[in-house]
Amino acid sequence: MEEIDLKEMFTYYWKKKFIIIGLTLLVLALGLGYSIFLKTPMYQSEVTIILVSDTKNASSEMTQIDITMNQKLVSTYSEIIKSRTVLKTVKKDLKLNRSIDSMSGMIQVSGVDNTEIIRIRVSSDDNKEARDIANKLSEVFKKEVERIYNLENVSVIDKAEISTHPYNINPVKDGIIYGVIGVVLSVGIIFVVYYFDNSVKTTEQIEKKLGISVLGTVPKVGKKGK
Repeated sequence: MEEIDLKEMFTYYWKKKFIIIGLTLLVLALGLGYSIFLKTPMYQSEVTIILVSDTKNASSEMTQIDITMNQKLVSTYSEIIKSRTVLKTVKKDLKLNRSIDSMSGMIQVSGVDNTEIIRIRVSSDDNKEARDIANKLSEVFKKEVERIYNLENVSVIDKAEISTHPYNINPVKDGIIYGVIGVVLSVGIIFVVYYFDNSVKTTEQIEKKLGISVLGTVPKVGKKGK
């Protein structure tokens, strides 16, 4: 493998600096154009619920047993929220023109570590739809828990609100990412061209490659010197 002369390579890059800048700006412009004008804005709404003591079959006091039981129920409840039974009811009540599988992909359910809190996040290209689905999910889920377990231990902390800013579009962040991609891409292309360029451009390269001394060179003459 031929050794790479770092000084020579740096000089080569410096001569191609305008190509690097141009390619970087091109990638940056195309990337931002896609993000701003072509990328579908996605909105996210979140509802927060907490598991409390059973207000139907017990006193209002929250015991350690209730807390422990609720913490163990968080993972089970998370699966119930995304169950087909709950999603079918949400779809029917909101009259959604979406499949159950599509709705399931829009929903993220997570429990806060070592607490009885569950967060339901809904993503959609319609910010009102995201809010409505999140709030309806908490409502239907609460009724489903009462039906299955005969418990009333679900309470809503924060209802979902309409998000006014898409979470998947950030011009500053996207600009940095596409700028870095442009630099890496242009530098990579220039390196490939440099590495496979076998032409001889200086007397030093001739002496280095062939191991002979150059006795003289023919200067390049312009049109006026013909």
